[in-house]
Amino acid sequence: MLVLDFINVGNGDSILVREMKEGAQRFAMLVDCGHDNLVRDDHAQELDPRSQRIYAGDFLKQQGVDHLDILLLTHFHRDHVGGLSRVLDAVTVDRLMTPYAPPADAPALDPDGDNGLPKAARNLLRCVDMYVQPLRRQGDRIREIVEFAGDRMETLHLTEDLSMDVLFGEPALYPRQKEVYDAAYRGERNGYDLIHWAKSMNVASLRQRLYYHGKEIVLGGDAYAHMWETATATPCDILKVPHHASLSSTTRKLLKMLRPKTAVVCVAARRPDERPHPYIVSLLKECVGDVRFTDAVEIPGLVEPEFHESVHIEIE
Repeated sequence: MLVLDFINVGNGDSILVREMKEGAQRFAMLVDCGHDNLVRDDHAQELDPRSQRIYAGDFLKQQGVDHLDILLLTHFHRDHVGGLSRVLDAVTVDRLMTPYAPPADAPALDPDGDNGLPKAARNLLRCVDMYVQPLRRQGDRIREIVEFAGDRMETLHLTEDLSMDVLFGEPALYPRQKEVYDAAYRGERNGYDLIHWAKSMNVASLRQRLYYHGKEIVLGGDAYAHMWETATATPCDILKVPHHASLSSTTRKLLKMLRPKTAVVCVAARRPDERPHPYIVSLLKECVGDVRFTDAVEIPGLVEPEFHESVHIEIE
């Protein structure tokens, strides 16, 4: 059995994939780690007392998961890597798979120091720091770091029955990402380069397609729809909707190509930035038979709130 948990981390993504046999875990992979806070400081709000948001690390502990075969990071926005330290508190990791591996002696980037950088550049450094500093502090929890080149699709045979394709954006993105981050770790602070890359990060987000017993699951990361309305967008059974169902996340064309039976939106309820966007939700409702949300999203006439720690799906 393949067990999928799209964890309700509030803002962000964290998806636990497990193959189980007779109740025992045969394989476990976590895709992204969620945010470092259940309530974002830039989206401050009182949590509904019924909320079941949970940190990814706490969810792993609760499920009895103390080891991951793979921890895969799609990109380095705070709502995907902010929870890394809590995850490493909970588990050991066989392979961390990432589009960027920092230098072994990577120092703290000090994004809030007296560096003269604009806010967007500081925010980028802060996100990268949230990824790299846990690797320095808790690196003994990870056996191997695998850096993807990003110049070709990677196919991984995870178990006898489970395989995965890792798909990338334009190949030129990943060497550029490495240049920008490596320069930051050398102490170079080019505000233009940092801001430009901050605007490109979602475009470089990794996507995954999982294959199990004839079923196909697509995890869209934060990749905008226009980036992958291509031959790689073939029909699937389950779609993790990209980029929290923002207006740029999904199109009618992409949904017609993917034809998912179930769509899952990883998103915090009551976000003030139209994620999920009502138009995209209505499009999903029109094109997909089963649409679910990790958090208790409420859109009058479209979505009634449901409170749960994860969207839980089992595949025989």
